[in-house]
Amino acid sequence: MTEPREDFAHREHSDAFDPARSTASAGFPVASDIDPETLRRRALDALLTARDRTALLTDSVDDGELTAQHSPLMSPLVWDLAHIGNQEEQWLLRAVGGREALRPEIDGLYNAFEHSRASRPSLPLLAPAEARTYASDVRGRALDLLEGAPLHEGGRPLERAGFAFGMIAQHEQQHDETMLITHQLRTGPVALTAPAPPAPVDAGAFPDEVLVPEGPFTMGTSAEPWALDNERPAHRREVAAFHLDTSPVTCGAYLRFIEDGGYGDARWWAPEGWAMVREHDLEAPLFWRRDAGQWLRRRFGVTEPVPDDEPVLHVSWYEADAYARWAGRRLPTESEWEKAARHDPVSGRSRRYPWGDEDPTPERANLGQRHLRPARSGAYPQGRSPSGAGQLIGDVWEWTASDFLPYPGFVAFPYREYSEVFFGPGHKVLRGGSFAVDQVACRGTFRNWDLPVRRQIFAGFRTARDA
Repeated sequence: MTEPREDFAHREHSDAFDPARSTASAGFPVASDIDPETLRRRALDALLTARDRTALLTDSVDDGELTAQHSPLMSPLVWDLAHIGNQEEQWLLRAVGGREALRPEIDGLYNAFEHSRASRPSLPLLAPAEARTYASDVRGRALDLLEGAPLHEGGRPLERAGFAFGMIAQHEQQHDETMLITHQLRTGPVALTAPAPPAPVDAGAFPDEVLVPEGPFTMGTSAEPWALDNERPAHRREVAAFHLDTSPVTCGAYLRFIEDGGYGDARWWAPEGWAMVREHDLEAPLFWRRDAGQWLRRRFGVTEPVPDDEPVLHVSWYEADAYARWAGRRLPTESEWEKAARHDPVSGRSRRYPWGDEDPTPERANLGQRHLRPARSGAYPQGRSPSGAGQLIGDVWEWTASDFLPYPGFVAFPYREYSEVFFGPGHKVLRGGSFAVDQVACRGTFRNWDLPVRRQIFAGFRTARDA
C-alpha cells in the first residue's frame, strides 16, 4: 500500500509575514471586556505553555532525527523549530515592537509559501543548536515586549486585546501539532509517553444519536479576542432539523465498513476518492495493518491491536464520506456541527464551548497532547453540549461536508495568506480539535481545513442524517 502524496502540504498558515501585504492597519474587529493585565497573564501563560511543548517535541530526539525528513509531506523538525522563532520575531519584535531584524537573512528560508515541505531539507537551515539559541533569544525579547505592551481597546489592531501575542501562541501550538504528526510518521523509537485518557463512566447511558431541532443560531464570533479572521464575524444561520452521532465514529464501527468490502466498492466513494483508493491500493486507515487475522495499528512507535471503542483516526475526507454513504448517512455540514456544539436553546445564545463559556479542563476535553490518543467513545460527560452530543472538542479533528469558505462580511487580518488564499472547493473544513491541539488553538468557533486526501493528520469524523 502506498500513501497519497503530493507537495500540496497540510495547511500552513500564520506563516508568511510581509509588511507590504499585511492588512493589520485596516483594523480588526476585536472586542474584549477583559482587562489588560488579565490578558497579559493569559498571553504569558499561552506563550510559555507552547514553548514547553516545543521543547518536549524537539529535545526528545537527537540532532540526526531533528534534521532528517521523515516524510515528504512534513518538514524536518528543525525547520519547524526555527520557523516558530522566525515568525515570533517578525510579528512580535518587528511588527508590534518596531525592533530591528535579528536575522533578516533567514526570513526566506522559513517562509512556508516559498519552499515546499519536500524541498526544505535541501535549504541551508540553522543547525539544531543554532535554531534553539535563536528561538530562545527571540522569546526572551518577546516576553520583555509583552511586559510593557499596551493591550487596551484603543491600541493598534495587532496589540488590541493582546491579539498578536495570542496569534503567535496559537501559531506555535499549531506547529507543535504538526511536529507531533511528524513523530507519528517517524519509523524509529518515539520517546513520548502519556497516561491513558479517562474511561467512560457509563457509555451506555447516552443514545447513539441526538436530534438538533430546526431554527436559527449565531455562527462564528465577533467577540472572542484571539479568534482568527476565518472565524469572524458572528452571523445568523438557519439550520434544518437533523440527527447527529453522539460521539465520533469508532474504530469498531469503521472496521465493519472494511469487512463489508467498503474499500472495494465504488458505490460509496466520490470519484476522486475512488481514484485515490485504486491508485494507492488503500484498504484501511493510515497506520493500520492486518496480521494473522487481527487488525493492528502503529501509534508513536508502538504496535497495538486496533481498539474497538476508540474514535477512528487517520482517515481522509474521502474515507469519512465513503463510510457515511455506506452507513446510509452523511457528513454534517460545518454549520450543523457548530450548532450542535454551541447553540443553547434555553438562552438562544451560542456558547464559547459545548459545556459553556469556561475554558477547557481535563474533565471536559482531551486536549494538549495530554494522552497521545483519543479517549474511548462516551468519555468526558462534563463536556457535552446542550444538544447532548459529546467529545465535540478534543480527541479527533472531525471532517465536515463543507468547503472552506469565508463567512459573510469576512475581512482578511492580518494578511491574506492566513485564510483567504485557501478559500474554495479544494479544502474541506474540520472542526473540534484533536488530542494534539492546545486549548489556545481550539474553541467552538475554530476552523481547521485541509485537502480531502489528507490522512496523516489526527482526523476522524461523526455522521449525520436528515430529521
